[in-house]
Amino acid sequence: MSRICELTGKGRMVGHNVSHANNKTKRVFLPNLQNVTLMSEALGTSVKLRVSTAGLRSVEHNGGLDNWLLKTSDDKLSLKARRLKRDIVKKQGAAAAA
Repeated sequence: MSRICELTGKGRMVGHNVSHANNKTKRVFLPNLQNVTLMSEALGTSVKLRVSTAGLRSVEHNGGLDNWLLKTSDDKLSLKARRLKRDIVKKQGAAAAA
């Protein structure tokens, strides 16, 4: 399983460990990923996602998973999140038509 946030696309970064003698060795900075269950109000179900803590704060700031997904472009989302967004748009379109 790759270490990429399913909502924000945040992944690993590469840098250097720098010693006192200024020797540089490669290292990897990993995002703080958490397995969380988020509630979708439009669908009425809960969804399990692997989200970075920064992504989780963004979701809370925007008022929930549904609002955050609708505001975010598809190219930043994982396949699972894009499918979820598509289902939310369908559900809201059906509710608006009725």
